[in-house]
Amino acid sequence: MDLRSELEKIGERARSAQRRLQSADSAAKDSALRSMAEFLRRDADNLQRANRKDLRSAEEAGKDDAFIDRLRLDEARIEAMAKGLEEIAALPDPVGEITDLRYRPSGIQVGHMRAPLGVIAMIYESRPNVTADAAGLCVKSGNAVILRGGSESLHSNLAIAERLRAALGKANLPLDLVQYVNTAEREAVGILISMDRHVDVVIPRGGKGLIARIKAEATVPVIMHLDGNCHVYVDADADPRKALKVVVNSKTQRLGTCNTAESLLIHQERMDDLLGPIAAALQEKGIEIRACERGLPRIPGAIAATAEDYGTEYLGPIISVKVVDDLDAAMEHINRYGSQHTESIITENYTHARRFLREVDASSVMVNASTRFADGFEYGLGAEIGISTNRLHVRGPVGLEGLTLQKWIVLGDGHIRS
Repeated sequence: MDLRSELEKIGERARSAQRRLQSADSAAKDSALRSMAEFLRRDADNLQRANRKDLRSAEEAGKDDAFIDRLRLDEARIEAMAKGLEEIAALPDPVGEITDLRYRPSGIQVGHMRAPLGVIAMIYESRPNVTADAAGLCVKSGNAVILRGGSESLHSNLAIAERLRAALGKANLPLDLVQYVNTAEREAVGILISMDRHVDVVIPRGGKGLIARIKAEATVPVIMHLDGNCHVYVDADADPRKALKVVVNSKTQRLGTCNTAESLLIHQERMDDLLGPIAAALQEKGIEIRACERGLPRIPGAIAATAEDYGTEYLGPIISVKVVDDLDAAMEHINRYGSQHTESIITENYTHARRFLREVDASSVMVNASTRFADGFEYGLGAEIGISTNRLHVRGPVGLEGLTLQKWIVLGDGHIRS
């Protein structure tokens, strides 16, 4: 059987399994998730044994420490996967929720009901924990998922998926709700993202190359973001203590994530008292600063920023700094260079805060808070299947509700239209 035929068979099985899931209640889905957690804990040694094969291959290929760290499965990370599944099980089930029910003059009642998206293709790289997170979120929200991880984590992902499927069987749910594409061929991605008859939504998580390819080639709807070029704007009315804490945390709490701040904007009135201390604190953490013409003389050791710097997601120890005239200039800069991911303002001015929330174009907009909070767990979603900067359906961290849609329902009692 050729690869396309094989993947179409997987899609057919996923569609059949998802339709069968519609008759399952929340208790059955929650039982499956708790069994998934149990199986991961029970087989932690075998999971780590499989993971060591991937780690050896990565080391032999000369991958850097950050890559190997993303790939690693230790006891703590396996426990985190298990806890994540249990947290998803404890969340309210969005499927079947009826809202906005109201009577119309004809006597019928009209409202909305939440329903699953259907079959989701999850395409991702490096992180084996995505296998468990995606499966748990999809099953709880009534969807089937086709998983295609990167070749670098093949053994780890297969081992995790095997336990997840066994748990579905224990809960008397269809095993094909979770299927893993057991091939490293790049062609598999191209086929999955064009399987309109079998796949309803594609969700990619990975590097820019993967995301750009899917964005360019997919014929199936995609929930995705390409870049995480996030800003923190220190307003004229910023509290100095809050500004220092939030900027440093936004940039340095973790360097390689999509919600890490890549640019600092600061009001011209705060150059003298705040720019220096913030820059020094960043430099103490090993951050290279690329500053505009006005900021450069006030930051020893900084280098001149270019226009390209303002549009770059560094994912490393570099930040761009720009002094702006006012709030309008800050928002103009963000809306020009930002990637609609996460933006934050530091201010004690209520009017400025409200304007920033309303006028900045991003999936998460914050006041006096670190950009690092843009995360499904921190938002109370239990986990996230990804971050969306789409304008349709869902924006920001995508949890259970984001994996459902609303359909119209009509309730009558023999009503007919006159």
